[in-house]
Amino acid sequence: MAKKRLFRVVFHNQGKVYQIYAKRVAQGELYGFVDIEGLVFGETSALVIDPSEERLKSEFEGVHVIHVPLHGVIRIDEVEKQGPAKILTLEVPDSNVIPYPFPPAGGQKKD
Repeated sequence: MAKKRLFRVVFHNQGKVYQIYAKRVAQGELYGFVDIEGLVFGETSALVIDPSEERLKSEFEGVHVIHVPLHGVIRIDEVEKQGPAKILTLEVPDSNVIPYPFPPAGGQKKD
C-alpha cells in the first residue's frame, strides 16, 4: 500500500503567518501560484480546542483549493505526522528594514 503524503505549508497571508497541513501541494495552473489541496485539521472530538486552529477551520470551510502566491510561501515540508495548524502574528521591529513580502499598509496612501 502506498504511503500517504502529508505536507506542512507555512506562508504569509494578510500580515500573518499561516501554518497548515495538506494532502497535496503542487505548482499551480495559475502562473506564480502554489496550489494547496486537502487541508487536514486536528480532531474535533478532543476536549482541548485550539482557538487558532478553529479560526483556520472556519476561514477555509468549503474551500477546495488554496492558491497561494509563490512569493508568499515561506516553507513547504513533507512530514510524518500532523501537528497543530496555527496563525502567527508577524513582529516587525521598529526599523527601516521591511521584510518581503511586507504586510499590507491598511489602505493608507502615501503622497
